[in-house]
Amino acid sequence: MSHWTRDEAARWYAQQPWLVDSNFTPASAVNQLEMWQAETFNPVEIDRELGWAAAIGMNTMRVYLHDLLWLQDSAGFVGRIDTYLTIAARHGIRTTFVLFDSYWNPEPVLGPQNPPMPGIHNSGWVQSPGAAALIDTTQHARLQAYVHDIVGAFADDERVLAWDIWNEPDNGRLVNTWSPESLAEKAALVTPLLLKAFDWAREAGPTQPLTSGIWIGDWSADENFTPLQRIQLDHSDVISFHTYGDGDDFAQRARWLERFGRPLLCTEYLARATGSTFHSVLPFAKAHKIGVFNWGLVCGKTQTHLPWESWTSPASAEAADLWFHDIFHADGTPYLEEETSFIRAMTLGTAPSEQPLFVQPAMLENPAQAA
Repeated sequence: MSHWTRDEAARWYAQQPWLVDSNFTPASAVNQLEMWQAETFNPVEIDRELGWAAAIGMNTMRVYLHDLLWLQDSAGFVGRIDTYLTIAARHGIRTTFVLFDSYWNPEPVLGPQNPPMPGIHNSGWVQSPGAAALIDTTQHARLQAYVHDIVGAFADDERVLAWDIWNEPDNGRLVNTWSPESLAEKAALVTPLLLKAFDWAREAGPTQPLTSGIWIGDWSADENFTPLQRIQLDHSDVISFHTYGDGDDFAQRARWLERFGRPLLCTEYLARATGSTFHSVLPFAKAHKIGVFNWGLVCGKTQTHLPWESWTSPASAEAADLWFHDIFHADGTPYLEEETSFIRAMTLGTAPSEQPLFVQPAMLENPAQAA
């Protein structure tokens, strides 16, 4: 399989509804490992929570996988993914799977996961691959096998919307420090592996598009992109991005990316304290058919209803009067009924009348750009 042309991406996207979605981790799971390991995988809970999403018109989820889950029990892991997909499909929900992730703890460990740290946003999340596998090139063969096996198992599965190759590859820690030196060292390791990961996924022959979302910087000019971001943009079949800014920031970043002439997916947004809300994002996204995945469906062990500031100033759950992320309480009650009513009105209402923002290949001023 090869990188999709803009024509191919446009044809695929024309067949999709407006994609309104969440990043999904069940309330009982502190991270990806706890969601998927056999001892804590909970189909009943997944069914219940996806039902709440479907009831407000959501039609896809973004879900994180982990290479250690495949190493632990490849057949069982594939089987649990299939079970999840069966549940999601019953609710009319398709899924974008994230294969690798550079966010938070660089030392993932299989088995029982530590409970969340009181008052801290997403304290139990883990990177994939961890620092040890990132540094040790002898482990890259198993990472290749993981991608081949997982993508290959679902390469022609209509329940899978897309493959997100690597979440925020230029984020997170290599070791337990946030120093610039550590981040630079990590980027030097991630950059070639990101390129390989795109190749590995394509070798598995997926019928779904590949992507990896950019999330930092000024995207107004090509020279502003880092080498790692260039790999993300140049190898993605559809362009994805993250923004936790307000509605104006969302619109600006989307307009910066329209020059690539590919469908746009915002695979992370929603930070109420910064102005990134459903009311500020959904109208523009619907008018321009930009797929949108807010962070967090149900408030639970990830504690992402707490603010980012809790990393340095832990806050109690009781003190979080304004939820940062998430939509529902663990019992299915909406955090804000006006929000869920608004989402339902947007998703189950009439189709947008404005033209999509992304440029069809035939509309480009320079046809040679549509390679």
